[in-house]
Amino acid sequence: MEQLYEFFNRKIKNVPTHFLRYAYYQIKWNGRFFGLVGPRGVGKSTLLLQYIKLNLGTEHTLYVSADYLYFSEHKLIELADRFVKMGGKHLFIDEIHKYDGWSRELKQIYDSYDELQVIISGSSILDIYQGMADLSRRVPIYHMQGLSFREYLHLFHQIETPAYTLNDILTHKAILPQVPHPLPLFKDYLHKGYYPFGRDEEFEIELMQVINQTMEIDIPQHIQANISLGRKLKSLLMVIAQSVPFKPVLQKLAEATGINRNDISSYLIYMERAGMIAQLRDTTGGLRGLGKTEKLYLDNTNLIYTLAANRAETGNIRETFFMNQMRVRNDVISSTVSDFEIDGKTFEIGGRKKGQKQIEHIREGYIVKDDIESGYANVIPLWAFGLNY
Repeated sequence: MEQLYEFFNRKIKNVPTHFLRYAYYQIKWNGRFFGLVGPRGVGKSTLLLQYIKLNLGTEHTLYVSADYLYFSEHKLIELADRFVKMGGKHLFIDEIHKYDGWSRELKQIYDSYDELQVIISGSSILDIYQGMADLSRRVPIYHMQGLSFREYLHLFHQIETPAYTLNDILTHKAILPQVPHPLPLFKDYLHKGYYPFGRDEEFEIELMQVINQTMEIDIPQHIQANISLGRKLKSLLMVIAQSVPFKPVLQKLAEATGINRNDISSYLIYMERAGMIAQLRDTTGGLRGLGKTEKLYLDNTNLIYTLAANRAETGNIRETFFMNQMRVRNDVISSTVSDFEIDGKTFEIGGRKKGQKQIEHIREGYIVKDDIESGYANVIPLWAFGLNY
């Protein structure tokens, strides 16, 4: 137990608090029991430690990771019991999915210690959603994704700007007065700005490790498959990386990867939940909808440049960025006449020379242009949509 506290105190001492992710302000931190999930590498652990440092301190709080050696000899329920008897009030358990049988013990903790607040987090979104089934009615799960362009400006360049609503963006209120020429920074963001570790010299190597861990370990373990499936899933990811955006034809994907056609749809959902791909549907967007998939994308533009840099098609990058940034606060669905639709508004994505023809008969149609610094009328610069969260 003493080692757990020593590690916790070191983590708290070293965590920076000058920059807080968007999710910090969305979470209801006084909830008795909740979970935080998100793809590997987006900053979930840092967020939890920041909250502790700024609001709780260490006297009645403990942060642990479920892959600590401590748990090879002790159970979660033992830790909770001892912690409560020592006067503990706030227990944070990171990487919860790495502890076998965690959901059963969490339910026991929930039922046994009314005075204890428990917050869990993990990168294996699949396991957490499945494991929380028994607690789903009582335990909210918050989802956190990578950096927006706005957050990148703050974290990488110390440029602070507020988040703007979609209406603000469409009425040209989303501005960067401190940045006279946003396009160079925007291009850098597209390459390496989505993940907080994008400033590291070995960023591409680290991102490949995230990809490998997700595809070769997280998903196969979730469905209790052997390692050979991990290789096939990586093959499926590469097929998508080199083809997106495209309407998925299951038989062709099966032939290209050696995966059974009947399993492709399930694997795509697993990959989407793990933060590797995004599926654009014809009804309510994201994971909340069960609509028909119209297009497949990689989840974010950093993945494009890492997995298929020599085939990074400009149109694909633009559409991927738009969908990735707008889905956090909006339901993004496919459009029957253009690229995207949000709340009845139609969006056509293109470059500087993109015209109005595609949407000329649409009542609420917008042209989203890359490579422009400012907009006018119904023409909006692409980078502005990165200020939405």
